[in-house]
Amino acid sequence: MKLVTYTYQGRTSIGKVVGNLVIDIAQAYEGAPKTVLEILRGGQEVLERLDAVQPPTASSVSLSEVKLEAPVQGVQKFLAIGLNYQDHVEEIIKRGGKGPEHQMWFNKNVSCITGPYDPINLPRVSTALDYEGELGVVIGRRCKNVSEGDALASVGGYLVVDDVTCRDWQRKTTQWTLGKSFDTHGPIGPWLVTPDEVPDPQALEMRLFVNGELRQKTSTGGMVYSIAQQISYLSSVMTLEPGDIIATGTCSGAGFGFSPPRFLQVGDVVRVEIDGIGHIENKVVAEE
Repeated sequence: MKLVTYTYQGRTSIGKVVGNLVIDIAQAYEGAPKTVLEILRGGQEVLERLDAVQPPTASSVSLSEVKLEAPVQGVQKFLAIGLNYQDHVEEIIKRGGKGPEHQMWFNKNVSCITGPYDPINLPRVSTALDYEGELGVVIGRRCKNVSEGDALASVGGYLVVDDVTCRDWQRKTTQWTLGKSFDTHGPIGPWLVTPDEVPDPQALEMRLFVNGELRQKTSTGGMVYSIAQQISYLSSVMTLEPGDIIATGTCSGAGFGFSPPRFLQVGDVVRVEIDGIGHIENKVVAEE
């Protein structure tokens, strides 16, 4: 299933996408979940009931008539791994840096989350706005100290992420959180794709375009640490809860890697595509 949070005629609800229609899940049956987070917490029993909800018996509207919001609302954690594609590591080494000796994690504060087609701000205090196309993983089941072999069973779905970054703020400190957490710098979506529609999350093609120009292209098979390894590693530190988002890393081709750097400017349009998941597209605007 493709699960969405959407706004139609001033009302925000949740739905599932079937073809060109969005079915209103919140009104599908008595006691139906009202948020995607409730669906995740409900587990397989809720998913199976929602799978049976189909048009024309269920209320629906054309996908083209709705505004898609960030699919998962009320997120507790937005965690992201750095230097997790081999070609990106090699890119850093060529610039005089070094590859990580272990998984390198940082937070994107959840206040940065925005919708799949919403604008992203060029902050007044930054001159180095950059993009990072990534596969996002959303936890579907509470887990702690989960093994690599069992880790993927904790996944509730997948989505597209742009880990928007202010490089000048990222480099002000060894802790990257501020440079990664400006308002609007966490577009996600366009929907949450449940794992049954993603047979192998390590075999997805990903592309990022700026104004139609291809800047990043990779397969998720190029990760240094797999999704299962990431979940296992994180869960050894903290309990992962339904709705938690994990951004699984980016490949080479980010703006800072060019000479001279090619940072984003007002008016630029960034599009991230992942085969089998969908795409997000965000225009850069000046911060109000």
